[in-house]
Amino acid sequence: MKIGYPCVNETLDCSSSTTFRLASYSEERLVQTVEKNLACLRRILEYNLEHGFLFFRMSSELVPFASHEINTYNWQQHFQMTFRRLGDFVKKHNMRISMHPDQFVVLNSPDERIVRNSIAELVYQATVMDLMGLDSTAKLQIHAGGVYGDKPSALKRFIQTYQTLPDIVKARLVVENDDRLYSLRDCLELNAETGIPILFDNFHHECLNNNEPMAEALQLASGTWHPEKDGVLMMDYSSQSPGERKGKHITSIETDLFREFLTHLNGLEVDIMLEIKDKEASCLRARQVLEELALV
Repeated sequence: MKIGYPCVNETLDCSSSTTFRLASYSEERLVQTVEKNLACLRRILEYNLEHGFLFFRMSSELVPFASHEINTYNWQQHFQMTFRRLGDFVKKHNMRISMHPDQFVVLNSPDERIVRNSIAELVYQATVMDLMGLDSTAKLQIHAGGVYGDKPSALKRFIQTYQTLPDIVKARLVVENDDRLYSLRDCLELNAETGIPILFDNFHHECLNNNEPMAEALQLASGTWHPEKDGVLMMDYSSQSPGERKGKHITSIETDLFREFLTHLNGLEVDIMLEIKDKEASCLRARQVLEELALV
């Protein structure tokens, strides 16, 4: 079992998601920014290895404006060796990588422009993983999208768009159950039509479900992952922030709740991404729990 946190390391003095305003775009600024982002990503990966965090969600902002029409620079060639060295580090230490495109990536939007831009963003992020030499167990995590007043039609649009995606995206794409619109059952419907694996979110399932017990839900999601092509089930873990609106993530992990959640695995192998605000601080505490239970 691998455990990790998303995108930002709050301990280090650098960011792998530095960007700049579109109005100030230049190729020189792009190259300088990407150099800084990739250097910080290397430091983050080294920190994670040192602390036993072998699952990491890379920032979508590694290459600013990579999917925007303004960016015609061949960053892929310029940074080819840097990406490859990062990928070699990941593979050498048996780490696992994911990316989570921003909310503007919506494959079932009725707006063709949004869909076109969404696909371009997915191609960019899949290209990053290809440049790193990572296999198809490195995943791109998205939500099913909006409902637009007609969920059956929205699901149909997702399926139709999915069929048009380039293979480099299809090989890596996974869909996450969310807390308001698309439950695990909805995602299983998408899986039945497309084969897309389901990245399971325990907290979202607690917020929106069809009465599936947690252990059953985990097994259902895991069954959508091909062991060789997709690897073990990736999942997001969090819990409710006390006294806040339903669905607000907790600031720091509650280890007793985490222990209780682990009982639902029943021997199931998973890689867990902590969707918790204090990131590596909670990751340290969660790893201690996993070590106590001999799960890592």
